[in-house]
Amino acid sequence: MCGIVGYVGDRPCRDLLIAGLEKLEYRGYDSAGVSVISDGEIDSVRAVGNLANLRAAMREHSANGSGNVALATAPATIGLGHTRWATHGRVTEENAHPHGDCGDKIHIVLNGIVENHSELRKELADDGHVFSSETDAEIVSHLIERHFDGDLTKAVRDAFGELRGHYAFVAMHSDQPDVLVAARKECPLVIGLGEHETFVASAIPAFLRETRRVMEIDNDELVTITPGGAVITDAEGNPVERGEQEITWDEDAAEKGGYETFMMKEIHEQPDAVAETITDRLPSLDSVDLSEMELDDEYLRNVDRIVIVACGTSYHAGLVGRYAIEQWARVPVEMDVASEYRYRDPVLRPNDLVIGITQSGETADTLAAMRLAREGGAKVLAVTNVMGSQATRDSDAVLFTRAGLEIGVAATKTFVSQVAVMYLLGLRIAELRGTIPDERLTELIAELKHIPSKIEETIEVADQQVQAIARTHHKRRFFLYLGRHIGLPVCLEGALKLKEISYIPTDAYAAGEMKHGPIALLDEDTPVVCVATESPVLEKMLSNMQEVSARGADVVAIASAGSEQVAEVANQTLYIPDTDWILEPILAVIPLQLLAYHIARLNDLNVDQPRNLAKTVTVE
Repeated sequence: MCGIVGYVGDRPCRDLLIAGLEKLEYRGYDSAGVSVISDGEIDSVRAVGNLANLRAAMREHSANGSGNVALATAPATIGLGHTRWATHGRVTEENAHPHGDCGDKIHIVLNGIVENHSELRKELADDGHVFSSETDAEIVSHLIERHFDGDLTKAVRDAFGELRGHYAFVAMHSDQPDVLVAARKECPLVIGLGEHETFVASAIPAFLRETRRVMEIDNDELVTITPGGAVITDAEGNPVERGEQEITWDEDAAEKGGYETFMMKEIHEQPDAVAETITDRLPSLDSVDLSEMELDDEYLRNVDRIVIVACGTSYHAGLVGRYAIEQWARVPVEMDVASEYRYRDPVLRPNDLVIGITQSGETADTLAAMRLAREGGAKVLAVTNVMGSQATRDSDAVLFTRAGLEIGVAATKTFVSQVAVMYLLGLRIAELRGTIPDERLTELIAELKHIPSKIEETIEVADQQVQAIARTHHKRRFFLYLGRHIGLPVCLEGALKLKEISYIPTDAYAAGEMKHGPIALLDEDTPVVCVATESPVLEKMLSNMQEVSARGADVVAIASAGSEQVAEVANQTLYIPDTDWILEPILAVIPLQLLAYHIARLNDLNVDQPRNLAKTVTVE
C-alpha cells in the first residue's frame, strides 16, 4: 500500500513531488523519500516517519549544501517520490525508497511485493551487486542495472520479465534525464498528462491539482514517460493504443478514488489489502514464513493454550481465527471480549499465548487486556495495522496486517486482513506442531494465495445482486442473522455492519440457538440473513433455514458456488467463489458489507461517519 509519484517536465519538481506525496500519505507513512536528477547526477533525500520528517530532512540537506540539489546550475525537473508502508525490512532510512543501483545512476520506487526477491538477490549478489537495504524493492534497481545498455525502457522490460509478484514501479537513469519508465503488475498506476510535463502516480489525487488529463495503465503494461507524454507497450514491447480521459471529480472525490464514499473505496481495496498481508509470508507452497513475529519456534510448538482478546470487528476476526487454529493446530483457543477480560482474574500460565487484535494498536480495552496477560506471566502477541502503536510496545511479539489507512469508521479491509493473519498464524503453528499433513498444508496455502483474486471476483459479482436485495429490504425495522460454526463470526460481523451504518436493530445468533428465543421475533416482515456456505454443519444450517421459512420470514442466503441445496430453501441466494470451507469467511463477509452499505445509502445515511461512533476507541 505504498504511494508513488513521478514527474518529468520543465518545472522545478521537488515541491510537486512533495505535494503529490501529501495526497498519497494515506497509503503509507512509515518513511518517505524523494530522488531527482540534477546536472546529470541523482540526488536523494529519505527520512523515517511521515512527510513532516522528510521536509525537515530536505531543509537540512539544502542548508548543509549536501548533494546535487543545493549545487545544481538549474532546478531539477525530473524525479521520483515515495511514501512507504513497510513490508520487507524494518522501518529505517536505509529501507526507505527510492532505492538505487551499485553506481547510483538508477533509482526506483515500488509499490507491492516482489515474491521471488530472495532468489534474485542471491543471483545478483553472486554477480557482484552490493545491496544497501533489506527490502525486496531494491533488487529491481539492480536488475535494471544488469540489463541497461543505454536504453532504460528495454532494461525495465527485461527486468520486468524476471519478476514475480504484484507490484508497480517507476525507474529513472541519470544518463537519460528526461525519461521515466514504469511497469505495472496488478498494483495501481496512472499517468497525468500536462503541457510539456507528465506525471505518474499510484492514484490520481497525487497530480489532480496540476492536470485532469489522465491515462490509465493496465496490468502487464510498461510506459515510457517524457515531457511530451506517455508511450505504452505490453510486456513484449508491442505498442498499446490508449486514449486519455478527462477527470471531472472534485478533490474530495479524488481522495476517494472516484468512489462515492471511503467505505466503498475500502471495500474495493480488500483484494490488495489481503495480498499485501499474505503474499511474502507464503514464499512457497509448503511453508508459512512468520519469522518477523519473533516468537521462538520451540515456544509455538509447545504452546498449551491460546487466548484471543479483542473488541468489535477485531473480536469477530479472532473468532474466525479460533476455529482455524483449533482445526489445524489442535491447540485449545479461548476467545474473550477485551472489555470483559480486563476485569476478570484470569488463570494464566507461562505456556499460554494471549493474542490481542487491534487495528489501530491503540484500543484502550484491548491494551489493558494485553497488559493484564503479561503481568500474569503469559506471552502476548499483538495483531495490528499500525507500526509504532502502543500495542507493539505492550507485547512480546507483533504480526502486522497491511491493510493501509482505513478512513471509513465501519471496518471492512481491516476485518479481512485480520482474518488473513489469523489463517497464517494457524497454519504456521500447525506446521510446527506437525498436526497437519503436508498435502493439506500445500492445498491450504495454494487456496490462500488465490483469495485476493476471489475477493475481487466476489465484489464484482455480488454488488448488483446485493443492490436489488437492499432495495427490497431497506425499510425493514429488524434483521436477524444466522450462522453456525465458522459462519457464525461472519454473521456477527455482517450484523454489526448493518447496525453501525444503517441504525436498523439487528441480531446475530448461532442458528442452533434460534429456538431458544429469537424465533419469537420472526414474521413475514423479517429478513433473515443466513451464512450457509460449505461446511461440516451445512445440513444443520439448512434445517434451521427451513424452520425460518416456515414462519414466513424472507431468507437471504450466502452460499458456496453451485450449491443447489441452499437455493431450494432461500428466497434470494448470493454465491461466493469456491474455496476451502475454512477459508470461506473471508469471502462470505463481503456480500454482507455490501448489503449494509447499500441499505444505509438507500436511507440517505453517511456511511463514513455513522453517528456516535469513532474509528479508534482510545477510552474505556
